[in-house]
Amino acid sequence: MTALIQTVETPDGPFTILSDARHRVLASGWTADADEILQRVPAAHRPTEISEGSTRAGDAVAAYYAGDVAAIDAVEVRQFGTELQSAGWAALRRIAPGRPLSYTEFAAAIGRPGAVRPAASVCARNAAALFVPCHRVLRADGTLGGFAWGESVKRRLLEREAAA
Repeated sequence: MTALIQTVETPDGPFTILSDARHRVLASGWTADADEILQRVPAAHRPTEISEGSTRAGDAVAAYYAGDVAAIDAVEVRQFGTELQSAGWAALRRIAPGRPLSYTEFAAAIGRPGAVRPAASVCARNAAALFVPCHRVLRADGTLGGFAWGESVKRRLLEREAAA
């Protein structure tokens, strides 16, 4: 499989996107380290050839940071996981900007009420940060909880979406 990699500057720091030949995001996050992004894709599904280039997702990131927080919704994503993970990633994409859910509410949204730890695991294994908005899930008490790219990035994303 061949892939494109692109790093764009954002107010939250460099954001790197790895997409396949069909411009589906395989992995993304707030880092300039291409290897860190590549490691988020399961080894069996990692691209064999990667070249730098512009991605459609890069345009969506620019639009998101310019105030169109819905721009990320149209970006196609391709992730590899279990049936529960796939259902969870699809459910994350349905969480409206500015309307975060608790992990308990998220567990119910994926049809597993009470399965808060598995729901949190779905978020933790999300390779396509921003496009699959796991940052929109909070602890039951409203605190941020963990985020692979740091709580400060998560806070700023939520603030940006609440203001939009």
